[in-house]
Amino acid sequence: MKIEAGLLNIGYMDELARKNNFLCNLDPRAKLITAIIFIASVVSFDKYKISALIPFFIYPITLIAVGDLPARYLLKKILIASPFAIMVGIFNPIFDKQILIEIAGLNISGGWISYLSIMIRFFLTVSAALILISTTGFNSVCLALEKLKTPKPFVLQLMFLYRYIFLLVNEAMRMIRAISLRSFGKRTLTIKMFTQLLGRLLLRCADRANRIHLAMLSRGFNGSVKLIQNKKIGFSEIFFILGWCAFFIFVRFYNISTNLGILTKNFFK
Repeated sequence: MKIEAGLLNIGYMDELARKNNFLCNLDPRAKLITAIIFIASVVSFDKYKISALIPFFIYPITLIAVGDLPARYLLKKILIASPFAIMVGIFNPIFDKQILIEIAGLNISGGWISYLSIMIRFFLTVSAALILISTTGFNSVCLALEKLKTPKPFVLQLMFLYRYIFLLVNEAMRMIRAISLRSFGKRTLTIKMFTQLLGRLLLRCADRANRIHLAMLSRGFNGSVKLIQNKKIGFSEIFFILGWCAFFIFVRFYNISTNLGILTKNFFK
């Protein structure tokens, strides 16, 4: 049941993309290009930069507000993926012990600063990706990639992966449910049963893949997936891209947080 609930939770982002608001109605290419530039700007900073990354939070916060997205739902998704970022930078404080900052007598090494920088970058980039899917839909993102001349095999693989992962999980849940019903819920899934289950699932997937392939060929599939999209690049999309890109360039080369702190300090002297 937890697996099924998690599967439905994945599809919930596509439901969010069907909302009728300014952000969801934009052409997918505009949102994809802006998200790519945002991610490139965030990861381009030095490993010890922290204050310069703070203004970039304006982008996800604004899109969440404009797109009417559930912030708590997105935060849960970010926390689920956070162990990967935690493991990436967990050894930084061990190997980088050079003291860079002293706050109230507490020495802070470069390893802790770079670790915090990694976590901030992770939060910003993952939130941008989730917002992109939640306001566009996965299929529309793939369509935008194709229109931006991304190699077609790569786009098809993404679309098929997203589409048929639901079928794969449903097939696995049917097998697990059958085992549970035949044992009246008393038998636990042992390692031996798990390996047998994987083998049977592999055979079923191969058979299902063959039937799906034949069905697609009978419907005239020629290697490209056609999606009905009437959206075009217009004034709103151009304004969206140029406006955010100007903001990203400004905060990339002008540290708003540091300069604002200096102005505040001078004001209260």
